[in-house]
Amino acid sequence: MAGLLKLRPAERHDAAEIAILVDISSHGFAHWLWQSVMHDCDAETVMEAGLRQMQEAGMEGWQGTTIAEWDGVTAGLSIGFTLDESLHELKPQNEVLAQIIALQCKVIGSRFIDSVAVYQKFRGKSIGRALVANEIEQAKLSGNASLSLITESHNSVALSLYRGYGFEEMERLEAVKRIGQDKVHDWVLLTRNVN
Repeated sequence: MAGLLKLRPAERHDAAEIAILVDISSHGFAHWLWQSVMHDCDAETVMEAGLRQMQEAGMEGWQGTTIAEWDGVTAGLSIGFTLDESLHELKPQNEVLAQIIALQCKVIGSRFIDSVAVYQKFRGKSIGRALVANEIEQAKLSGNASLSLITESHNSVALSLYRGYGFEEMERLEAVKRIGQDKVHDWVLLTRNVN
């Protein structure tokens, strides 16, 4: 029996699911970032810090998130927003973020796909494809000329998905090694025109 897919804008109360899915999407990178702010936000656990980040963050949190539901159950998400000139004013808290921000600065004005994630049990149902197609549509509606994203060079599933939608590699940087990183990789900046 086929399930029913519904895409909807996230609401603030979705923040816990958003934090979990962002951590899945980033292969633990978000967990590593939240660990560094855990005590600043008076959280008991890293995931609580992630929850607070997703509750409070603007377009990088719940406000920029599309939730995918499969038969009424949260199955995945995408987070997208326009990169603007304020990016140049950010003071990265570490070398890893400095690399990511440097790549993002090359695509100011584009709609940036920060995250696409689908829970394991919902994979193979074209939910990821629907989320990427929705991000392309959101870029058109927002008047963005292009879309961009950054992924890891070893993430062959993501690279295949995005290339299938016409994304091309613009640049790559050898990623700075961080504590807890299990694979050496490059950051790959992908971009495509909206039309």
